[in-house]
Amino acid sequence: MTDIPVRPQIALDSVCRIVMRAREFDVKEGVTDEDEGSNPTDDRFIDVLEANKDDPVFQELRTAIRDLNVDDQCDLVALTWVGRGDYGPEEWREARTLTVQQYNERTAEYLLGMPLLADYLEEGLAHFEMSCADFEGKHLSTP
Repeated sequence: MTDIPVRPQIALDSVCRIVMRAREFDVKEGVTDEDEGSNPTDDRFIDVLEANKDDPVFQELRTAIRDLNVDDQCDLVALTWVGRGDYGPEEWREARTLTVQQYNERTAEYLLGMPLLADYLEEGLAHFEMSCADFEGKHLSTP
């Protein structure tokens, strides 16, 4: 195994794109009308505000995470752990090593199961004096 850097190596714009998508997904509500069968116009397009597995924002976010290489996915998980307070920034190598040891193909699902994913990522970035502030308000296309 190669030497683990003392800070995240994932590109800041990659993290910020995921943060922006996670924020879009976080504002959605749970499904409230599972048996809905009427016209969306009649329902005032309320389904657009509901989170479900077929939701395009969820699918885009999952794809964005899955499209990252393994090293970037491991950085993303470790960054989340630092932001959540499981590890301090000085424990980056330990957190990152654990992500490599525990890596599997369900990284996207693991991260998307965290209701505060965007907050954790932003807090993790802040611990390394990094920020998505430069990206806010700008439209970034999904790579």
